[in-house]
Amino acid sequence: MLTFYHAPWSRSSSILWLLEELKIPYELEMIDIRARTGVPESYRTIQPSKKVPAIVHDGQVVTERAAITIYLADRFSQTGLAPAINDPDRATYLTALVYCDAVFDPAICAQVQRLDYTSNEYPFGTFADMLAYIERRLENHPFAAGERFTAADTQLGSGINYTMNILRALPEKQVFKDYLARLESRPAYRKAQQLDMELAASVPFFSGQGS
Repeated sequence: MLTFYHAPWSRSSSILWLLEELKIPYELEMIDIRARTGVPESYRTIQPSKKVPAIVHDGQVVTERAAITIYLADRFSQTGLAPAINDPDRATYLTALVYCDAVFDPAICAQVQRLDYTSNEYPFGTFADMLAYIERRLENHPFAAGERFTAADTQLGSGINYTMNILRALPEKQVFKDYLARLESRPAYRKAQQLDMELAASVPFFSGQGS
């Protein structure tokens, strides 16, 4: 049994896409992170900060996107979305996954909040360094971990799509557009997008009804 705690149009949407790529059964529990009354305290037993995503699989709780992605892609390795332990692509795959949580997201948040700092003041470094690295990586390789699509692309692709096309915090570079075009052709991506749109329609915040 796998339970997925999710809020539509949020960071957990990348895990929704991953689950559709894995083609495994799951139960979805909606967490209204935008509710005026806040997320119920009872959810802290699953996620200590009351954030999404989180999963419970066979009684085991996993939180944080990188950890969830590694766990699921390894646990359901028959899908081939995670390079094996002895695969040369494994190191780049793990680096790309953790980079999304440890560097990409914090650097984007700092940029949006106009945080003025030097690279040494925060462990995630500067927005400029992050941007240059991602751009260089995708100029030299079609996917996050190299020449093939992996679970890391569900995380990096989701991050680039949201921050460039919705948040407008990432510049619209052709290399990013080309990368997203490769990802958006995937049936699981399109299915996850449709599911998220349908789920969002039931959230008071998006319907203008409040909560």
